[in-house]
Amino acid sequence: MSASARDLAALLPAGFTLGVATSAFQIEGALTADGRGPTGWDIFAARPGAIVDDHSPAVSCDHYYRMPEDVELMKKLGIDSYRFSLSWARIQPGGSGPVNPAGLDFYDRLIDLLLANGISPMATLYHWDTPLPLDEAGGWMNRDTAYRLGEFATIAAAAFGDRVARWVTVNEPATVTTNGYALGLHAPGESLMLRALPTVHHQLLGHGLAVQALRAAKVPGEIGITNVYSPMVPASANPLDAVSAGLMDVAQNRLFADPVLLGKYPDVIRAATFFSSSFNPSSEDMELISQPLDFYGLNYYMPTRVASGPGDGAVPPGMAEAMGDDLSGTAPGAPFHIAPFPDTEITGYGWPIKPEYLSVALAEMAERYPDLPPIYITEGGASFEDVAVKDPDMGRLIIPDERRLRYLSDHIATAIKATAPGGAAESVDLRGYFVWSLMDNFEWSGGYKQPFGLLHVDFDTQIRTPKASYYWLQELLSARTKAAASAAGADKAAEPDDVEPAAEPVGAKRSSPMG
Repeated sequence: MSASARDLAALLPAGFTLGVATSAFQIEGALTADGRGPTGWDIFAARPGAIVDDHSPAVSCDHYYRMPEDVELMKKLGIDSYRFSLSWARIQPGGSGPVNPAGLDFYDRLIDLLLANGISPMATLYHWDTPLPLDEAGGWMNRDTAYRLGEFATIAAAAFGDRVARWVTVNEPATVTTNGYALGLHAPGESLMLRALPTVHHQLLGHGLAVQALRAAKVPGEIGITNVYSPMVPASANPLDAVSAGLMDVAQNRLFADPVLLGKYPDVIRAATFFSSSFNPSSEDMELISQPLDFYGLNYYMPTRVASGPGDGAVPPGMAEAMGDDLSGTAPGAPFHIAPFPDTEITGYGWPIKPEYLSVALAEMAERYPDLPPIYITEGGASFEDVAVKDPDMGRLIIPDERRLRYLSDHIATAIKATAPGGAAESVDLRGYFVWSLMDNFEWSGGYKQPFGLLHVDFDTQIRTPKASYYWLQELLSARTKAAASAAGADKAAEPDDVEPAAEPVGAKRSSPMG
């Protein structure tokens, strides 16, 4: 049963950050405004059939022009922090070379407005929107893109480093590799399969170079990376299912976390040289990739149930697209596939709702990585088909998204209990949870068919309407603030008004002022 806002507020540790997350390409629109350059996603989204119903990101949530309104809605929500991404092509249109002052100005205004409203900025350097000239030069198949990301980090640090509290270098490199380069489901639309392996290393190298640039600029904010994590569950007791789940675990989780947190790729990846002679990481690269971090970001949405063999194609396509592993059995001879969880509620994407596996994810991270830095859940949320109801008395829309509300309540509570003393992942220093997403937006290949937002967006009028989940999170944040104030008042009341100095023992020698 979901925790009420008040009950959940009582579980929140002191200093626990609650925030919301978005990304530039998904909400900003204004793709040609004020000197922004094109991105690979601009081109990919314009391909017929690439996006559900050929939806266009050209306007999306119009956040570029409505940013003050959106920050005001965040303020009313009461969040601690806002995770957003910097549009690389808005700031540096060519992916290298000159900087666009109008792009810098937009994020300057955003960051200043967040701080003025008591909201801590968490900036993501790369959230999938590669500047088009870099995509045309090979994108993440080209090692040079990693160096360009390091250069972009230097630009961002100089412009915003004095005000950004936390930096995310790269968002979900696993999804970029699998969806963008292996399966062709995302930009740049390549279907390279195992030949996409160099994109893993180049993204992680870009992360390392970005960390190096941020540290060289002496930014005071914390620095980390974010990747999606999905616990792999064998579909049966069949040993082949266990082997298949292990291989999926390497491909989805360990391939990206091990180099960052252990300084080496999983042993099985040594076989990669059979598929790509360019995958030959040097010790210097690995040192860059595994630099100590201030935090590690975990995006958790669901576990994955894995079975051996090609399967029967029963997995919902939306789940395969969003998860990044189209192993639903459509490929003859596939060695393993994603299998649905029986008798399990699913989201609009077809994702299984299993909050208990967030505890598993955190416990696995703690077991695998002895020197695990503090963790933020940098994304968590669910898409559902929302139904708007007109309130006859108030004359306004009501959006009773109880399923999203339950999803968030159950997942936040699970994370906190798992990392509390006696929990399955008690050694994990969990610092916060960011809801995906602040508002309904352009959900990549899912277009506008997969609403994740706390705010409903009418994409014709751009009117934002808070959903029940928005009001629930608002109540949670308010209850936490009241509980903290009450506790502080109780502590103050317990302090004695006058404290008599302790009597010195007879014959004690007083210390001199210098002693």
